[in-house]
Amino acid sequence: MSQEEKNVPVEQQRLEKEQIEDMGSVYRTRGAHAIHCLTVIGQVEGHVEAPQGQKTTKYEHVIPQLVAVQEDPAIEGLLVLLNTVGGDVEAGLALAELIASISKPSAAVVLGGGHSIGIPLAVSAQRSFIVPTATMTIHPVRHSGMILGVPQTMRWFEQMQERITGFVASHSGISEKRYTELMMRTGELVMDVGTVLDGRKAVREKLIDELGGLSDALAWLYREIEGK
Repeated sequence: MSQEEKNVPVEQQRLEKEQIEDMGSVYRTRGAHAIHCLTVIGQVEGHVEAPQGQKTTKYEHVIPQLVAVQEDPAIEGLLVLLNTVGGDVEAGLALAELIASISKPSAAVVLGGGHSIGIPLAVSAQRSFIVPTATMTIHPVRHSGMILGVPQTMRWFEQMQERITGFVASHSGISEKRYTELMMRTGELVMDVGTVLDGRKAVREKLIDELGGLSDALAWLYREIEGK
């Protein structure tokens, strides 16, 4: 065996380590089937950079990974692990649309939190799971910067919310009416309107498909891949 051949595993380990550190993803797991593992943690960062010291998932890093999942014949499925507080609405919705458009088996697991724009990401996969202790916060679209107090601005917020509500309803078992009711509920959040659902409540509301964790999601992916 040549020295170059001996160095291949070491080089592969280095690349995999860099992929985890830089992108928060595992390219092709070594189980029975090659699964691409994508993590969405902290804040979903879009057109504007988040402040230093804040954990983020950069959408410009995630987009090429999703393209690779679809195009690489060696990748058989996608696993999305979520623990996010939300973030950029347009970036999060764009990533959710990309995940939903992948033709290979995909599963999402909500761990810790899947709040705000993390909800469309959680339901975008073909099958969604949530652990019992995880929570999901449903609330209206918000803006942290200065806005013009004109009817057109209010209409823009309404249109964005309609897009999110429509996406969630079309990719889960919850209806648009029920989602809106939970979103506009008062008396539960101290500084906001909305609803916090734990894992069991999210399943009861048919927002998430089933209660489960990593092994459950992988078992579902394997069955789907072997079924095809």
